[in-house]
Amino acid sequence: MATEPANDAANRMIADVEFGEDVHVQAFTNLYGCKVGAGSRIGPFVEIQRGVAIGAACKIQSHTFVCEGVKIGDRAFVGHGVMFVNDKRPRAHGEDGLLKGPGDWEMLETRVEDGASIGSGAVILGGLTIGAGALVGAGAVVTKDVAANAVIAGNPARQMA
Repeated sequence: MATEPANDAANRMIADVEFGEDVHVQAFTNLYGCKVGAGSRIGPFVEIQRGVAIGAACKIQSHTFVCEGVKIGDRAFVGHGVMFVNDKRPRAHGEDGLLKGPGDWEMLETRVEDGASIGSGAVILGGLTIGAGALVGAGAVVTKDVAANAVIAGNPARQMA
């Protein structure tokens, strides 16, 4: 594993990242404490947080947020502006009125299996699995697991005929 992407670009924050061979990361990105598989492409204005694993030969398009707890398989596509969520009940403060800290919430893991595609602007709630080869339509709000090779769209997302 490499410690730097294969290309050079301005204004990137890259810290403690494991890169496979020939990974390209565009400008204005934040990647920290994650793994990115060989041959993957990360677009501009993307944030990939600690503990995330991106498989080989993936495309993560611009303006996408991949939070802690997300695992993306090989050959997956994540469109522009996709938002992953990892907390079912987000709050700034606890019942005691104090600002919440790392131990005050439950991180939900999300899996995107091999060959899945997520359209631009989709929101993926935490704790779900998007099956291998599934297609999530642009703008979908995914609230339930998606079966392998299923095509879903809408808000909330539903399987298409």
